[in-house]
Amino acid sequence: MKKAQYLLEIEALTENLMKKESENGLLKIKVLSFIDLYENLSVSMIIEKLGIKKSNFALISAELEKEGLAVSKQAEIDRRCRTMSLTEKGKAFLEEYFSKIDTHIGETSLELDHAIEVILTFLNKRI
Repeated sequence: MKKAQYLLEIEALTENLMKKESENGLLKIKVLSFIDLYENLSVSMIIEKLGIKKSNFALISAELEKEGLAVSKQAEIDRRCRTMSLTEKGKAFLEEYFSKIDTHIGETSLELDHAIEVILTFLNKRI
């Protein structure tokens, strides 16, 4: 199997696992997670990392703000850009979700944890 096929299989299997605990939609969880991970990046950079359309991000981010899970603000360095951050409610929501997923996954080995970190580092350099 080629590397690209492995990545597709990992993505599909991971998405299926994550969907089991996502009553509100997996894309919403992804957006929350990326806002948390990349809080100092502009919204356009987060959109690029997520690989979604601006219109989809706009709809979901508006929903997140309405629910009190995230807030949008002007970037401090470049006033033309917008950034997003999670509220305390958003952080708690995301933590509860990931806790449920961790329960499904169970304990992992140090080797697996290291492999995941290596893959993340590799992919972040490519995107």
